[in-house]
Amino acid sequence: MAENGTMHTRATVISALVALALAGCGSSGSSTTTSTNAASSSAQTTSSASTTTVTTTTPATSTSTSTVAGTPACVASMLALSSLGGNGATGHIELGFALRNTSSTACHTYGYPGILFLGAGGQPLTTNTTRTTHDFFGSLPLAALTVAPGQEVSFRIGTSDVTGSGPSCTTANGLQVIPPDDMATLRVTLRGGTYECGTATVSPLQPGTSAFSGG
Repeated sequence: MAENGTMHTRATVISALVALALAGCGSSGSSTTTSTNAASSSAQTTSSASTTTVTTTTPATSTSTSTVAGTPACVASMLALSSLGGNGATGHIELGFALRNTSSTACHTYGYPGILFLGAGGQPLTTNTTRTTHDFFGSLPLAALTVAPGQEVSFRIGTSDVTGSGPSCTTANGLQVIPPDDMATLRVTLRGGTYECGTATVSPLQPGTSAFSGG
């Protein structure tokens, strides 16, 4: 009986040792899985940080865009429209106009203004425009411009009086302008009027009064 009790005790001890060994193996497996996940997470973080660095430093245009984005767009409420005058040659008429920043902060602008010729009573006249960097008077590039308070940008319009005062032409006594990036309008009187035959070329905005050859 004592021998049987001793054998039973040994069997119990052996079973306990086996259970502990199995538990230790399970713990080791769990630790390996956690370590693998952590390594994977670390690799993903490193990859993400690398991508961010490349995005931040890659294009030179990003710096330019960020700089421009720091100033508001030049809209009608910040601008004053004026006429720079007109020139005529071989049936072609060049009209120059300036937009002056009347606000207390710098603004940015780019591209072409929208235009509409007006009659003596302010009524809209048929105005079909071609926006171009090259017209009868020469070439003007598209340019991103920052306009400080009190400074101007300019554009020119090309029209024709080849058909004189025929039925397809009329006299425009004013001009309505919509700045780029805006929907509001500005108006200016054309002293003495100008022939308006339904079509006109419009240049992109330029620094100062440089868009107008007579400026």
